[in-house]
This record gives sequence, structure tokens and C-alpha cells, in this order.
Amino acid sequence: MNLRENMRSHFLLAMIGTFAVIVGAQTQEGFISLNCGLPVDESPYDDSFNGLTFTSDSAFIQTGKSSRVDKSLNKILGKQYLTLRYFPEGRRNCYSLDLSFRVYLNNTAGFIRYADDVRDRIWFPFFGSSYAQITTDLNINNSNAYEVPKSALRSAATPKNTSGPLVITWTPRPSNAQVYLYMHFAEIQALEANETREFDVILKGNFNHSGFRPTKLKVFTLFTEEPMQCDSRGCHLELVRTPKSTLPPLINALEAYAVIEFPQVETSISDDPCLPKDLLWEKLRCTYVDLSTPPRIVSLKLSESGLTGRIAPVLQNLTQLQELDLSNNNLTGPVPRFLASMKSLSVINLSWNNLNGSVPQALLDRVTEGLVLKLEGNPDLCKSSLCHPKAKKKFLLPVIASAASLLVVVVVIVALIFVFRKKKVPSDLPAPPSMPVGDVGHTSQSESSFLSKKIRFTFLEVQEMTNNFERALGEGGFGVVYHGFVNRTQQVAIKVLSHSSSQGYKHFKAEVELLMRVHHINLVSLVGYCDEGDHLALIYEYMPNGDLKQHLSGKRGGFVLSWENRLRIAVDAALGLEYLHTGCIPPMVHRDIKTTNILLDQNFQAKLADFGLSRSFPTGNETYVSTVVAGTPGYLDPEYYQTNWLTEKSDIYSFGIVLLEIITNQPIIQQSREKPHLVEWISYMIRKGDIRNIMDPNLHQNYDIGSVWKAIEVAMSCVSPSSAGRPTMSRVATDLKECLISEYSRIGESRDMESKSSMEFSMGNYTEVFPKAR
Repeated sequence: MNLRENMRSHFLLAMIGTFAVIVGAQTQEGFISLNCGLPVDESPYDDSFNGLTFTSDSAFIQTGKSSRVDKSLNKILGKQYLTLRYFPEGRRNCYSLDLSFRVYLNNTAGFIRYADDVRDRIWFPFFGSSYAQITTDLNINNSNAYEVPKSALRSAATPKNTSGPLVITWTPRPSNAQVYLYMHFAEIQALEANETREFDVILKGNFNHSGFRPTKLKVFTLFTEEPMQCDSRGCHLELVRTPKSTLPPLINALEAYAVIEFPQVETSISDDPCLPKDLLWEKLRCTYVDLSTPPRIVSLKLSESGLTGRIAPVLQNLTQLQELDLSNNNLTGPVPRFLASMKSLSVINLSWNNLNGSVPQALLDRVTEGLVLKLEGNPDLCKSSLCHPKAKKKFLLPVIASAASLLVVVVVIVALIFVFRKKKVPSDLPAPPSMPVGDVGHTSQSESSFLSKKIRFTFLEVQEMTNNFERALGEGGFGVVYHGFVNRTQQVAIKVLSHSSSQGYKHFKAEVELLMRVHHINLVSLVGYCDEGDHLALIYEYMPNGDLKQHLSGKRGGFVLSWENRLRIAVDAALGLEYLHTGCIPPMVHRDIKTTNILLDQNFQAKLADFGLSRSFPTGNETYVSTVVAGTPGYLDPEYYQTNWLTEKSDIYSFGIVLLEIITNQPIIQQSREKPHLVEWISYMIRKGDIRNIMDPNLHQNYDIGSVWKAIEVAMSCVSPSSAGRPTMSRVATDLKECLISEYSRIGESRDMESKSSMEFSMGNYTEVFPKAR
């Protein structure tokens, strides 16, 4: 659908009018919410989260096919995301207009949507450090074609320097895109008889409206009738006070749309993600020859993407693919034969999955022709040519001959034994000595379970990695953690078992086996292990920023983690724990969630660590299994402690304690408090309505109060005394993302206000590009 040619002054009015005709008598007047792929017999339904009524799209489209999302995601996604419509045949249809941003000028509130916005648009707050805010409680007339919500018009920004301009800059995506801009103004101050507000609206090189005066308590919208091209530095909007004005300029809200150009010939259906080039999908690379040649996908890197099931046959449609990386996922089934027929492929990485069967001979043959084929880490996959029928046939004849000869020998020996047993054994002969049963140790136990699944290092190699254990990073119940290098380049952390460790080999084995079969961006990766006699070591990816506890205590770097960074860390940890609970088969419970087991990489991305206590837990109608209580005091679920019943809700309780530490930076137990236990103390402070004293004073109240209340609510639900009252980790992760969005909204324009670069943040799969203020 190409909307550019139809984009004129009444673009939004036309869209609204169209939707109004479609909806008719529906209570959601003026727009309709479609659930794509929803069966007609399930339509309509009311969404309990936002109060919207969703209708099947089947009455409005006659093409495409409908399907459902995997049932395992039902706990994670809202109902409108559980069905879909896809178009496997014919040409693709792409919108050439994408929303850049939709903001209203306010420095405190959260985002606005339905029911405040009758069109269910989402308006994000936006404010700059050089702005002053004015507000009103009076009613504002918002009856124009755009129907900006009244709540978005009740605030406005003016420049702090009342004689200076109000300036907003942003960079569109793509950077060379043409832009449509809609600016919404309303005078919300009561002006005296001698007061005037008049200003020029200037969009450099594109738009100039002179002597504009906002209407009292009524919205007026200025917009660009034609798409405008910003310069290489981005788009630059100025509201400049005129000489006759006694008051500075103001603006209440604005929207921007970027026109997406498709200069190249469209790609084939299978190569759709290549265009537009500036919005190229992540994890792939395309070739761009010239405008007349369709781009093609040449590299697809989906390592650590949480892929499950069999390798999809649709990959063979990527006929120009040169590199395919599907490593570190949970793929199952055989290696497909079609990979051998993809002649452009030069690299195939299928390592660290759960593939089984035998590798197709045709694919093995291509290795001799130069194909790089990586298959390690698939314990049930036969990578030898001996697996194949022809090879087996050649190998079978000598084996049968040997077996026949052996059978003859065995028959003779058995016959001789039978003959000699007939003879009487002398009574004075001593009885044969019994075979002593020695301690086989742990090495032989481990070899069958995980020896071949990860890189195994000798103790001598561990000594070399650590330069003879030169630099210790820390110490825990397992032993000392040392810094080291693999291949002299890859930094690693090496946890060496202490001989006095109370955890011992059982926990070592449990951690190795779990980390070999789970792969997630928020779980610390296992690089390898050492299992040599009494020498046990686990080798992990190196996490240069230590653990969360160190940063909360100020012992790491001396700087204070901002509320935004704390929420980011909480979301990361929640996603890692959610993966253990819902993404693993069988699902796993960590059993030792605490701030010292949340590690931070170079980008402060959080990853869960220390899986020595982790266990699978029953699901569905299975019976809960009693197990020995394990964990860290203070984080331990009281219900688990009393019943010995292991469930995922025990992890959720521990995570709730971690959240409370993130929020308060207080010890879990402190006898000098009114209420010694952290949970009891926070409950007491909430009853008093004293949220300021709950928050870590090191933050100096630099946070969105709404996101704080939400985070406290999430944490307190996690530490409910009864496991039945605790949410799932999927719910916790979703709620924390909402907290982070609220905090992003507050700080979106407080960073680097003089910069002209764009500000971006991700809300699920939705990306907003915020303008910059000066």
C-alpha cells in the first residue's frame, strides 16, 4: 500500500473517516481494533487489559491464511497476539509511511492511549531541560480532524529563556527520509489584556508560518502539506517569538511521519527483510548491487535466538545464502538433506543444539569441497560416514566374519567348561577370592553424561589459562573464581572447586549438565569444564562488571546505578528466569536467585549465574516432588522451607527479594529497623504512604514515581506468603518492561539535550524515535 501519493493536508481526516464508516454502531466510535487471524466464531471479545473490543479481520480481507501462535506462549502474550494472518503467496504489501514519533509536552506523566485517546494512538511524554512547563485543569476543545486527547493538550512547553526560541531537533529513520510534521497548539494560560503570545514556526528550509497565535483553550494544528527533506544534521524545528509578543512560544504536542522509499527493485518473497536498507532486519546481511538488481540475503546468523523444533525447509528458498549460523539453540531432529543442495553455502554452523540421527552423506561430501561444517555439541548426532548404509554394508562383512569366528571359539570354551565342571572339585581347595569393589570416583560417572558435550580442558590447561591462578575475582561456596584466557584472546572466569567445598561434585555435575542444554542471552554461558581426578573447574564467559550486589553496595566503581539501569538489570534477570521456567524442557527452577548471582557484562546486560542447585520441576498434572531445601537465607521461600515442595514460585519469591534490594538498597535483615525483615518493613512503609523513604536515597529522587510504585507492587506480589498469590515470571517480566517504558519516557529528553542525534527505545517490537530538545 503506497500512501505517499495520497498524503495531503487531510491525510489523517481521510483515515479517520474511513474507519468511522467501517465501525458503524460499535461503541469504540471512530476506529476498530482488529485481531488478525481470529476465527469468526471467537469474534468480538473485550480485552481485559485495555478495555478495547477486538474483532476478527476476516470480514475485511479475502486473502492470506490464518494460524495460531504456539500454545506455550499463552501465558506470555495477550489474546490479540495469539493469532496471525500471513501471506505465503503473491507480492508483498508494504506501507511506505512509518510513524517516527508521537509526543506531548509534559515532564511528569506517563504515556496516553485509549480511552483518553479515542483513536487508541499512543502518546509519549517528551520534555527538555531547557523547557519550562505550563499546565491547566480547564476543559480544552480538541474537536478538529486529529482529535488529540485533551489530557495531552493540558500541558505545554515554553523556553526557560523567555526571550529565546524553543528548539526541537530529531533525526528521522531512514536518515534521508522525507518527513510529514503535525504540530498541535492550544493556549492554556489566561492572558491579560496587555499580553500577547505570537511566534513564527520555522522548519529550516521546508516550512515557515509567520505570526502564529494559539487559540484560547482550543487546539489548532499546523502541518506540512508536502513531505519535507531535512539536512544531514537532521530536522530542526524552531518556535521564535515575534517582536510584538509579550510571552514566549509554546507547543502542546507533535507527530512526525517518515516516508520510506523503496528505490531498489523489490526482493523476492523469501528475501523480504533486505528492504528498506536502512531498516534491515537484525542478524542478516544482504547484497546490494544496483537499483535494478534485487538485493538477496547472503548471511543469516541466528545464534542464541531461542530456536526450537526442526530446521525449517523454508531456508532452502534463500538460494544465495552463503553463511548460516543456527548454533546455540534448542533445535531437534535430523540435519536436513536440503542443506547439501544449497550450493552457495560456504559456512554452516549447527553446533550446540540437540540434533540427532546421521549427517547426510551429501553434506559430508561437500566438506571435502571446502564447506565449513560445525556440528560439535550435538551428542546424539552421528558425524561419521560409518553411519550411512553404504559404509555400513562395507563394514558389515568383516564384522560378520569376526563374529562367526568368535562364536566358534565361545562354543568350544563353553563345551570345555561343561566337561570339566562334571569333575568333582577337591574340598580342600580354597574358595576363589571375592573381587574387591573400589571407589570408582566421579570421573567415570561423568563421562557417560556430559563428557563429549562441551569442551573439556585438562588441569594443566586451566593452570595455563589462569597463569597459575594469578588473579582471583572472588570466592563463593563452590570455591575461588579466577580470571583467565582461552586461546590467549577470549576472557573467561574459571571457578575452581575447593577441596573443603560443601557443594562438591554433585553441584558441579548439575551445573555443567544444565548449562550444556540451555542457551539464553540472559544466562551466563559455559565455555568448558575440567574434570580430572580431584580437580574440578567450570569455565564461563567473563562478566567484566561483576555482580549486582557489588554495584548496589558501591564496592564496584564507586558510582550509583540509576533507576533506569536498575530496571534494565531487573528485566534482563526476569527474562533469564522466565526462560528457565517456560523455555526449557523440562522446565527448571534455579533455587538460588540472589544479587550475587546476577552478573553484568561490559554493557551492563544482566545474566543469571550459579546453577549448581538448579533442578527440574513438575508441570501439568504431575505430582510435586519433595526435595531437600536449598538456597540462601533471606532469599528462601518460606512456603518451600515449610513444605519441601519445589515449584517455580520459589524462584519468584527470591526474585521479589532481589527487586526489593534493587529498589531500597537495604539489607534483607536489619535489627535496627522498625520492622527487621525487608518485606515487613516495606509493607509498614507502604501503609504509611512513605514511598520516598523506601527508595534508595542515593538516587536523590531521580526517578519516575509511577514506575517506582509499579516496581514495588510487582516485588510485593512476588513475595506473597502463599505461592498461589505470586505471579508467573512471564507476568513479572512484562510488568517490569512497563516500568522501564515509564522511566524511559521521563528521561527520554534529559540526556544530552544539545545533541541532534535521535533517541530510540524499544517497547517489545515497537521502536519510537524521540525528537531532541534544546
